[in-house]
Amino acid sequence: MIKVVGIGLNGRESLTADVQTMIDKADLLIGSDRHLSYFPNHPAKTLTLNNFLQAIEIIQETSQSYDLIVILTSGDPLFFGLGRLLLEQFNPEDLEFYPNLCSIQLAFSRLKLPWHDAKLISGHGRNLDELTASLQQGLEKIAILTDQHNNPSAIANLYLSLDLPTHYDIWVCESLGNSEEKVTCFSPEQLANSNVTDFATLNLVIFVRQLDNQLSHNELNQLPLFGIEDRYFLTFKDRPGLMTKREMRMMILGELELNSQQVIWDIGAGTGSVSIEMARLCPTTTIYAIEKTAMGITLINQNCQKFRVSNIQSVHSKAPDKLSELPNADRIFIGGSSGQLIDILETCQEKLIKKGILLIALATLENLSMSLDWLKTNHWNYQVINVQVSRSVAIADLTRLSPLNPIFLVKAKHPI
Repeated sequence: MIKVVGIGLNGRESLTADVQTMIDKADLLIGSDRHLSYFPNHPAKTLTLNNFLQAIEIIQETSQSYDLIVILTSGDPLFFGLGRLLLEQFNPEDLEFYPNLCSIQLAFSRLKLPWHDAKLISGHGRNLDELTASLQQGLEKIAILTDQHNNPSAIANLYLSLDLPTHYDIWVCESLGNSEEKVTCFSPEQLANSNVTDFATLNLVIFVRQLDNQLSHNELNQLPLFGIEDRYFLTFKDRPGLMTKREMRMMILGELELNSQQVIWDIGAGTGSVSIEMARLCPTTTIYAIEKTAMGITLINQNCQKFRVSNIQSVHSKAPDKLSELPNADRIFIGGSSGQLIDILETCQEKLIKKGILLIALATLENLSMSLDWLKTNHWNYQVINVQVSRSVAIADLTRLSPLNPIFLVKAKHPI
């Protein structure tokens, strides 16, 4: 019989009396140097657990020579631990597990947060693609087990490189369960500039999503004139990546040839990120942000309040409905059409002033073809721009490129 015992950082004291008695009776005791140090005078033969596969091979070859084998592991052996590997190599009937408190449990108890809904990720010897996806989804609570390469600083740098609209406090929990325990909250920027040696070897990282995303006057004054980072915008909680990205917004603003005292339509405004950029850049311009979803309208209004712009009027409508009721436009940007592209273009042709500019952002070849056919039929002058952008993403000490969804920008001028 092989007994697999989870042990805490306070060693023998973390175990029940029955488990301590069981360990005392073992005739083969297996564990890391740290785990074995908790039982310095144990009479059994000991095996240091450095290489898991090698240790398993030794156990398989010699198990018949021992009556009781005890393997010491950290916390819960079946939670990102040795238990899974043991179950693959041994008959489950020959194994018994005695879990202890795991580091994740202790961490959330220190933060006084329920953790049944937290995303749990192991960074031990693995890439952080799962963490990237979880951050992009804007999950509320994310716990990451770290290692030497996927350390707190590397994790913070990964988050910052993603330039996400969701803001997080980041907690580093060190040496949980013993006298050197330390739990500290960092901003992403603080943690990104830290060193591996700043933290105990045994640590984990917890992301907790911020609920208040308001900007102070000082933060607002420090924002660029345009090209605001995506993470500043409030966005859909279930689809935080659903917004026009910063690089695309900058292209759109340039191609619209903005000027003062214009009337601009932003059709399919989503969260209002394009409208916000235009409103800040041209405060004397009036922007109509047309959005079909109630949540989108709410976000547009909240972003207007957050960035303190007053020259945006949100219009809750599925285009082309209500477009004919709006003032004639100097510029029209179509960011979404919900299957009504041709009807929208027909209305735009009536409401765009002479020498006005129409800009259409398209993600599919079908809509591109439909737009070009319509523009040719109606004798518009146009130009097509294919925008493909990649951003660098930190991977431990390395960097790779992560592409944004490519789009087509069709820039057209009203026929005279």
